[in-house]
Amino acid sequence: MHAELVLGEGLRVGRKRIARLMAAAGIQGIFTRRRKGCTRRNPADAPADDLVKRDFNATGQGQLWVSDVTEHPTHEGKVYLAVVLDAWSRRVVGWSIADHMRTELVVDALQMAIWRRRPAGQTIVHSDRGSQYTAWAFGRRPRAAGLLGSMGAVGDALDNAMAESFFGTLQRELLDRRQWASRKELAQAIFDYIEAFYNPRRHSSIGNLSPVEFEALHSYKQDAA
Repeated sequence: MHAELVLGEGLRVGRKRIARLMAAAGIQGIFTRRRKGCTRRNPADAPADDLVKRDFNATGQGQLWVSDVTEHPTHEGKVYLAVVLDAWSRRVVGWSIADHMRTELVVDALQMAIWRRRPAGQTIVHSDRGSQYTAWAFGRRPRAAGLLGSMGAVGDALDNAMAESFFGTLQRELLDRRQWASRKELAQAIFDYIEAFYNPRRHSSIGNLSPVEFEALHSYKQDAA
């Protein structure tokens, strides 16, 4: 709230005053519920090594992507979402929505990221050890694009903390705000959230810039240099 008023609206106001006015008006932030994971491991599949070791501080665009899957119910049944985030800018660069949790869900999200970013170097693609990510069909796609696969330990959310954090924000700001009548309704809401709200919105972790602004500023500095 403070960042939006000061940076977005150009107002001169202190954090304590904002907190006081919000309390007086009965306004408070919404809370994140504990996310129910949907990781299913296939013991027969071979996982990749952990190349990240919980260090998500990528120093350049496209050096590290993180990916994960979440699910949410509607009156018609569950909707599944796979995302790929650039750890450097926090931008969602690839996503896929479906009514299933098969391997093509995560392959489609990765393929979108590849089409959008066309990574030239050896980008690391980090995930958990869910069966979708350890499957042969997913493993061959990063290799074919010159990417490096990486996976955290089984059942340890901290090993993929950045993706978990995104889903926590998604649940707090969208999924848990209402009941969803249909898969189509929720899928459209997720699309709008990612492309029209999350990516263009300010993030404190990148200096109160939006991922879109952060990348544009970095590109400008590179050109100026």
